[in-house]
Amino acid sequence: MNSSSNSNKEVFEAEVLESSVIDEGLLKKVLLSAGRAIAKPALEGFELIMDDSTPPQVRLSIIGALTYLIVPIDLIPDFIPATGFSDDLVALTAVISLWQHHLTPEIKFRAMRKLDNWFPV
Repeated sequence: MNSSSNSNKEVFEAEVLESSVIDEGLLKKVLLSAGRAIAKPALEGFELIMDDSTPPQVRLSIIGALTYLIVPIDLIPDFIPATGFSDDLVALTAVISLWQHHLTPEIKFRAMRKLDNWFPV
């Protein structure tokens, strides 16, 4: 029975890793319309997903938060000016804060570099 539960865990982890592909082009399109404030935690989450050292359970929850951002149907529709992305920001920051200890300086640097590239200051 123990070997069976180990094999189930291995399958779960493999599924999480395979589903870690987030379309960066789609993410960029959404973030450019959402703005820099939402883009920062989203890009930190994206970089966490892409980092090999990120555990599968962290990836899974961040994928969920980024999917909520990308999917156009949510609690407050994204097309509503000023408030449309507020629920997305809350979801992203909540998930990122849960996994804050996994955000290395290198991950933060990669996210900031991408943020500055997409939103020149």
